[in-house]
Amino acid sequence: VLRADGLGADALLAAVIPLFELDVYATPVIMMAPVPGDSLDPAVEAKYRKALNYDGEIEQMERYAFYERAKKAYAVVITGETAKYGNIILKKGVTPLS
Repeated sequence: VLRADGLGADALLAAVIPLFELDVYATPVIMMAPVPGDSLDPAVEAKYRKALNYDGEIEQMERYAFYERAKKAYAVVITGETAKYGNIILKKGVTPLS
C-alpha cells in the first residue's frame, strides 16, 4: 500500500501514465459500478479519461468483485480522492523497448 494523501486520483493518474503502459490485450481500466439504485457522476470518468489520455473501454465492476480484484493488485495507492465511485484499477501492459 502506497499513500498519496492530498492528491486527487486524476492528478496521480496523469503523473503515472507516462511511465505505465496500459494493457492492449484486455480492458486496462476498471472502475467500480454503482450499487443498485445509485448512479455514477460522469465527470469522474471524464477526468480519469483525460488524465490517462484514454478513450477506450472502461469495465464497470460490481462493488465487492472490485474489492476482491483490488486484493490481487501489485500495488494499492491511497489518495485524497473524494469522488463517489472514484476507485480505479489499471492493468499494466508490456513496456516497449524503444
